[in-house]
Amino acid sequence: MNTDVIDLAIDLMSRRSVTPEDAGCQELLCHHLRQDGFSIENFDFEDVKNFWAKRQGQKADGPVFLFAGHTDVVPSGPESQWRTPPFQPVIEEGVLYGRGAADMKGSIAAMIVATHRFVNQYPNHQGSIAYLITSDEEGPFINGTVRVVKALMEREEKLDYCLVGEPSSTELVGDVVKNGRRGSLSAQLTVNGHQGHVAYPHTAINAIHKSLAALHELVETQWDHGNDDFPASSFQVTSFQAGSADNIIPGIAKIKFNFRYSTEQTAEGIKQKVVAIFDRHIINCPLNKDINDQLLDDLSYQISWKLNGEPFLTKAGKLVDATLESIEEICGYPSQLSTAGGTSDGRFIAKMGTEIIELGPVNKTIHKINEAVKVTELQQLVNIYQRLLEKLVL
Repeated sequence: MNTDVIDLAIDLMSRRSVTPEDAGCQELLCHHLRQDGFSIENFDFEDVKNFWAKRQGQKADGPVFLFAGHTDVVPSGPESQWRTPPFQPVIEEGVLYGRGAADMKGSIAAMIVATHRFVNQYPNHQGSIAYLITSDEEGPFINGTVRVVKALMEREEKLDYCLVGEPSSTELVGDVVKNGRRGSLSAQLTVNGHQGHVAYPHTAINAIHKSLAALHELVETQWDHGNDDFPASSFQVTSFQAGSADNIIPGIAKIKFNFRYSTEQTAEGIKQKVVAIFDRHIINCPLNKDINDQLLDDLSYQISWKLNGEPFLTKAGKLVDATLESIEEICGYPSQLSTAGGTSDGRFIAKMGTEIIELGPVNKTIHKINEAVKVTELQQLVNIYQRLLEKLVL
């Protein structure tokens, strides 16, 4: 087995594994893990590849440490804008360029190399080491980690600790560790009015006008102030579509919006508050006295919700303490805990009652043209990951 993290990262990055394609990445990873004594189970659903791997420790009831990640990457964007082809990784002045360098093939390479070094140095480790890898993290997340977790829960698989290799760092590798994430709740709203001629507004109900007051209240609402672990919950409109011509009053407005919410809120609580606002501003809004009563039936709305993930938090304990200690021992500087940012597959694994942290490279270039990671970052990650195994599995 090649134990060089950069060579393995380059091998993975050379494979065009845009969601949900895997392009042979998981086969490569499983090959390395089998050489280190892991048993492999494939959980392929529809067009998504997933695998679960485990190396049983000497102690049957010992702790289980999970490495979790994804082999899929986002599209490259215009390849002509890259300094070098996105799926032909290169190293220039100590920096590795290519799609997936930071998100997150570099992390996966570091996990594999750290595991290899650990099991060869400590073949009789007491706890167990596991992997859960998917090709559906950047996409709709329907047939990936969420379905594997369901299968693992059905057979009562035990997981004590989980490290997700998402790029958590901001300036230096390990300077930020994610110990939780906010919840994400999305909605699609259709506001119905009554189409008409702009010169005769008394014969129409403008769907845009009827949606603005409700949206304004949603934007101006202070949903909460967050807490010691989470920033305040937030609301953002992400799409607004209405109208067809300059002389037509639009009868339909279609709007999308998203909440990122702390543990001060619940998805059901947010839904109830939003519906109350829409009922007040749309269904029960005051209308021009000239509006014909027969048009009132057109004044309505429909809303559909999608819960992308509930908030989760890993408080101070064995995993968090070991992670902060490992970073300071390897890197020589302290780390900061954070729950800011987007979602990750940790939200699904958290349902198993597992302690979870996210720790990976600097995230400045993720999803961008010329995605990159410093070679030294990946080398440090290997050492941090190995030190974690020594603290929690040995």
